[in-house]
Amino acid sequence: MVDSAHILVVDDDARIRELLRRYLAQQGFRVTTAANGADAASKLESLTYDLVVLDVMMPGLNGVELTRRLRKSNQVPILLLTARGEPQDRISGLAAGADDYLAKPFEAEELVLRIRAILRRAPPPAMPPAEFRFGEFRFDLGREELTREGAPVHLTAAEASLLKVLAANAGIAISREDLLRQSRLRGNERTVDVQVTRLRRKIEADPKLPRHLQTVRGTGYLLRAG
Repeated sequence: MVDSAHILVVDDDARIRELLRRYLAQQGFRVTTAANGADAASKLESLTYDLVVLDVMMPGLNGVELTRRLRKSNQVPILLLTARGEPQDRISGLAAGADDYLAKPFEAEELVLRIRAILRRAPPPAMPPAEFRFGEFRFDLGREELTREGAPVHLTAAEASLLKVLAANAGIAISREDLLRQSRLRGNERTVDVQVTRLRRKIEADPKLPRHLQTVRGTGYLLRAG
């Protein structure tokens, strides 16, 4: 389960965020990204992650403060990243509750080794399968079951697989290629479009004006909680 862990990468630098997303995905991890502390806090309320890679130096809610807040109710493993390499900065991060600390610049291979080491030490989550909520719907990612105000909504295997990938990466635009690779869909990019259309009929009040399952031109699709 270590190599298939779901990681939340939080960094206000879009270039670094995307580089980390791509590299960690290539190593087999499922990756969601957040652009700042507030965005990360919101995502952590909606989904359960196996580990958070968190930049310290961010405007607004910085990494150390977010770590301190999370530790009040959430024991998700946290690896802090920062441009600062001073001992006091490392001590501050660890004192706030971080599991490890890596100073920038760093080798990508070292980051992966540290992530795997943390995941091996982490106890298995004593909680029910992750659940994602959007509008009147709740989707259980473990069981791949969708309900609307408590009533079950029938999904085909293809629809459930697609929704699982979208929910696991909520708020992040995912390409058709990646949706095919990460789900159980078989076919080509047109297959993704067909399944998205079918899924929208079940979760959107107006499938032609989707509120939750949105198209991102030039990229693919994303699922929003709102």
